[in-house]
Amino acid sequence: MSTAALLPAPPAPIGRATFAQRIRTVQGHLETAGLDALAVNAGNSLRYFTGVPWDATERLVTLVIPRQGTPVVVCPHFETGSLKACLRTDVEIATWQEDENPALCALAPYAAGARIALDPDFSFGFVTAMRKARPDLVLEDDAGLISSLRACKTAEEIALITHAMAITLQVHQDAYAFLKPGLLASEIRRFIDARHRELGADNGSYFCAVQFGHATAYPHGIPGDQVLAENDLVLIDTGCRLDGYHSDITRTYAFGQSDAEQQRIWEIEKAAQYAAFNAARVGAPCHVVDDAARAVLKQHGLGPGYNLPGLPHRTGHGIGLSIHEAPYLVRGNTTPLKAGHCMSNEPMIVIPETFGIRLEDHFYMTEDGPRWFTEPAHSFTAPFN
Repeated sequence: MSTAALLPAPPAPIGRATFAQRIRTVQGHLETAGLDALAVNAGNSLRYFTGVPWDATERLVTLVIPRQGTPVVVCPHFETGSLKACLRTDVEIATWQEDENPALCALAPYAAGARIALDPDFSFGFVTAMRKARPDLVLEDDAGLISSLRACKTAEEIALITHAMAITLQVHQDAYAFLKPGLLASEIRRFIDARHRELGADNGSYFCAVQFGHATAYPHGIPGDQVLAENDLVLIDTGCRLDGYHSDITRTYAFGQSDAEQQRIWEIEKAAQYAAFNAARVGAPCHVVDDAARAVLKQHGLGPGYNLPGLPHRTGHGIGLSIHEAPYLVRGNTTPLKAGHCMSNEPMIVIPETFGIRLEDHFYMTEDGPRWFTEPAHSFTAPFN
C-alpha cells in the first residue's frame, strides 16, 4: 500500500542560517542579562541550537554559548567524529578523555565570578559536578530562556510540524481501514510504525498507543496485548518526527455498532475541543483554554475540575522538538499565548473503569487566532469523513 502521493513534498530541514540566528539571539539575551554564557545539555535543546540529535547520557555533552564569540561543544574525545557529522552550525569542539573531569573542560574558559546560566534539563548530578569543579563561578538557572525561545515556532518549524501531522493523520486513516476483529493491539502498532516509515517519518512511529473497550478509560492504557472485537471502542494515539519535530494525534471511534452513551460522550468531547480552540487568542493566558474545555464538561454534569467522570489532566501541551514542552494549557498557567505557540488540544473525558474518549489535534497561534494543524475528527462512526 502506498499513499505517499496523497501528501505534499516534505519541507526542507532546518538550515544553517537558522541555527546561526538562534545562537545570535541567545547571545543578545546574555548581553542584556549580564550573563557570561549559557550551557545547554545534550537532548532536544542541543538539537535546537546545533542540529545535533544527541541524547543525554552519563557522559557530559554540552554546548556552551558565550556572550560573545564562537560557541563550544564539549564532548568525549572518542565521540568527536560522530558529533562533527551531525553539526549544522559553526562551533568549536573541546573534548575530554574518559579519566578526565568533563565539568572542568566545559567551564575552563571562564574566570572566577563569571555568571553561567544552566539548561534546566541538566541532571542534578551534572550540576553538582559543575559546582564542585568550579566553586568560584556563579552557576544559575536559565530563567526560562531556552524554553521561551523554543516555544515560539518560526514558519520553518511550523512547516515541519504540519507535514509530520499530515503523515500521522494519513496513518490514522490507513489504520482505521486496516482494522478487523481478532487483530492484536501489537499488530496494529506494527502496522502504524510501518506506515509512518513508508510515508517518510524519521524512524517510524515515535510512540503508539492502541486501546480497546475498557482500556480506553486509562489515559495511557493498561498492560497486556488486547484483541480487537466487533463493536469495540477504539482509541489510537500516535505520532512521528520529521527533522526532529513531532506529530501527535489521537482518534477515538466506534468499531462496528455504536454505543449510545459512548456517542454522547464523544459529542461532548468534540464540543470541549472546539471550545478550547475558540478560546485561544494571542495575549490570553494559557489557562483560559483549559477553562473553556472544562466549562463545556461542567454543563453536561462532568467534573468539575479533575473529578471523574470528567477530564483528569490538562487540556494541552506545547509541541516541537519535544513531544511535551512549554507552554501548557493547564489551570492556573498565566503565561500569555503568543504567535508561534504550537499546542495540543485534548480535553479527554474518562468514565472510570468503563471507557474514555480522547480527540487530540494541534493548533498553532497566529496574530489572527489559532489555526488547526489537522482537521478534527468528523464523527464517532466515521472519524475520517
